[in-house]
Amino acid sequence: MSVAANNQRMLVRLVLLVLFMGSMSFAAIPAYNWFCKVTGFAGVTNVAAKGSDVVLDQTIKVRFDASLNRAMPWEFRPMRREMELRLGETGLAYFEAYNPTDRVIAGSASFNVYPFSTGYYFNKIDCFCFEMQVLQPGERVLMPVSFYVDPDIVNDVEAKFAKHITLSYTFHETDLPDDMVSAIQKEQKDHDHSTHTHTN
Repeated sequence: MSVAANNQRMLVRLVLLVLFMGSMSFAAIPAYNWFCKVTGFAGVTNVAAKGSDVVLDQTIKVRFDASLNRAMPWEFRPMRREMELRLGETGLAYFEAYNPTDRVIAGSASFNVYPFSTGYYFNKIDCFCFEMQVLQPGERVLMPVSFYVDPDIVNDVEAKFAKHITLSYTFHETDLPDDMVSAIQKEQKDHDHSTHTHTN
């Protein structure tokens, strides 16, 4: 086989290798997220359609933490720092977000729980973090999260020793939906046209 043919085969193999590695890097993120959701690894919580059918007398304290990405101009805080619940009992907590700016801002919340070993047993029934949040200029909202700690936590060799669980949220600014951007641009255009008409 000629040197040119060998070089061509090597080039094809290298291109295929690069494509394979690229596809694996894109697949790694959803695969990791799936792994975390299934195992509770790194403090990722579970989602439940309804509350627990079993409630134990044993209690656990749940703490709430709120933070913002450096570029996020909102104000964000838990309305309550801590609550004590029985294992399996449904809890309801509220977080407050405020947009002090003069523009519409969309945000999405990332979250985790600590200790990480309790993530698998922390079940969210409903949460503001499931959807993008959009705040108008000067708007202040209360955002609920309902949850319970699975009673099966008492059977976990590591997680059963947890006396506290901290639920943490961090809000990040995200791009506004296209339809909302179009509506804002139209409103601004109409305002500018009205101002120009009155001026003349």
